[in-house]
Parts: sequence; structure tokens; C-alpha cells
Amino acid sequence: MSEAHTFQHEAMKTTFTLRLMSEDKALAKNVAHAAVELIDTIENTLSRYIEGSDVWQINQMASGETRFLTEHCYACLHTALEVCVESEGLFDITLGRQIEHQKNKVMGDAPDLSGQLMLDPDRPAIHCIETGREIDLGGIGKGYALDQIKALAQDWGIEAALLSAGASTQLAYGHHTWPITLQGEHSTLVLNLKDQSLSVSGTGIQGSHIVSPDSKQTDYTHARVWLCAESAAKADAYSTAALLMRESNLSRLSTSLDYLYVETANGIQRI
Repeated sequence: MSEAHTFQHEAMKTTFTLRLMSEDKALAKNVAHAAVELIDTIENTLSRYIEGSDVWQINQMASGETRFLTEHCYACLHTALEVCVESEGLFDITLGRQIEHQKNKVMGDAPDLSGQLMLDPDRPAIHCIETGREIDLGGIGKGYALDQIKALAQDWGIEAALLSAGASTQLAYGHHTWPITLQGEHSTLVLNLKDQSLSVSGTGIQGSHIVSPDSKQTDYTHARVWLCAESAAKADAYSTAALLMRESNLSRLSTSLDYLYVETANGIQRI
């Protein structure tokens, strides 16, 4: 009979938890070992803070320079670009300088938005048209890693799993249903997650940490947003963008998602 085997790994400034359903404990252990190596590879590719990573090198590019990318970086950037377009620019991974300014609580105005990066549509490369933009994949990288772990686990024959990147993003696949508690400030709600990804963004832990590309927008409509999508990378990215959205945008977004919940003064409500 299959049972859940649990493994944890610290990476990307969070704790990855893998709950792998299998009758074979040794298989689950081997898959977890391979998943840990994969997580570390992805972090060493996508982190802007690791010298020599793809993203670190992108952020050092000069105007007119082209740089070829690894498969993971190119795929993650491509998904980020899709969400940027679909969110009408609210999800923008090129706000690295503005994000650092806000995270570090630097006095004075944030750096002006300038520069341009272009992802090559035909080959794994990026072009720096003009310096001034810096990439930060903090709003999508963990979800991307979960999608890759899912593919690896399925290739190894793991029939079902719940894969989590801290409490922010979770991915469930296979026949098993996983009860997940949405924890609001004054209320809770239990969702049954199956063949879905769930992501949450809010102000409870990090405060107003999500930077809007619209400098005139200084507040959030809701303190916390949860949403479900098929892809963990897209769920991760959309939850970041959703925190910046007004009610009309949230209503439009909800039509393309499995679920979208927000925290209001009356508790957790579905849109």
C-alpha cells in the first residue's frame, strides 16, 4: 500500500517539503535525493545573489550585449514573460533595483525605471538593448522549481505527491487529495488540492514587499491572495501580480484560474 514519505531541503530562502506517495521507500528516497540536486541546480541558475548564476550574469550585461542561457533560466524567463503579458505588466521580473531599494528600506526615491532587456524568441538567449534593468525571479523561481520536481518524480514512477516551497506555493499531482488550510488573519478555509498548484501572496510576514511597476500605486487592495492554477510557476507569479490588482482585474483573472480567494474584512472570500 502506498504511503507518503516526507523529505525536506533548505534552499531559495525557504524550506522545500516533498511528500512522495509510493509503496517503495527506497525509490522515494532516491527521488528525493535527485530532487534536492535539481533544486540546488535551479537555485544556482536563477538566484540573482549567487555570483556566476545566469541571472547574476544577465544583471551585469552591457548595452548591446547578448548572452546565451541555460535551459532552466530560459524556460523560467519565458514563463515570466507570458505572465507579464497576461497580467498587463503587473508581474515584472525586471524590477530588481526597485525591489532591492524597497527590501533594504533605502531612504529616498526608488531608482527610475530605465533600460530594456529582450528575450530571444527563437533561441535560448537574452539581449540587453540598454542597461538599467535587473532581473529578480523571487516571484516565480520557487514555483518553477516545483514544476521541475514534479516532472522528475513522475519520470521516476512516483504516483502522487504534494510538493511545497515553504507555505507560499504548493503543487499536488496524482490520485491523492491533500487538504490545505488557507490561514487568514481572522479566519481559515480548507481546500482539497488535487492535480493543482496553490500559491499565496500577502503582507502578513514581509509587509508591503511586492513592488508595482506603476509608481503611482502604493497600496494593495487585499492583505492576502490565494489562487490555484495547473502550473506552480504560473500560480506563484499570478499570486504576486494579483496582490497588485484592483477588483475588476481580479475578477477577470479568476475566470482563467481554478480558484482565486482574497482576504477581506469579512474573512476569506472566493472571487
